[in-house]
Amino acid sequence: MHIGELAERTGLSLRTLRHYDDVGLVSASARTEGGFRLYTQDDYDRLILIRRMKPLGFSLEEMAELLRVIDAMDTAPDDDTRAILDGFITDAAKRRAKLQQQLAMADEFVSLLEARR
Repeated sequence: MHIGELAERTGLSLRTLRHYDDVGLVSASARTEGGFRLYTQDDYDRLILIRRMKPLGFSLEEMAELLRVIDAMDTAPDDDTRAILDGFITDAAKRRAKLQQQLAMADEFVSLLEARR
């Protein structure tokens, strides 16, 4: 698929997709003769994973590391790779809990404001 379709399907901007390509996070699998980026379903899946990491505050470097770990798990998993993946799972769970706490505080704030109507 072309970059425009990928942007629409992932909800990411063209600028973001180009940036991810420039930094080597997710590169187009191919290019047309005219130089246009072409993406596969695997590229889409990787971008969806990245998109899920963004609200949890993972850095581009952390995203790249997780993608390397996932690639290693798909090809030649070992104990070190599993341990790194376990670390990501633990970290993601902690970040999610923090967001959940912030959301609860935001709900409480809205309720306080609504009570003043």
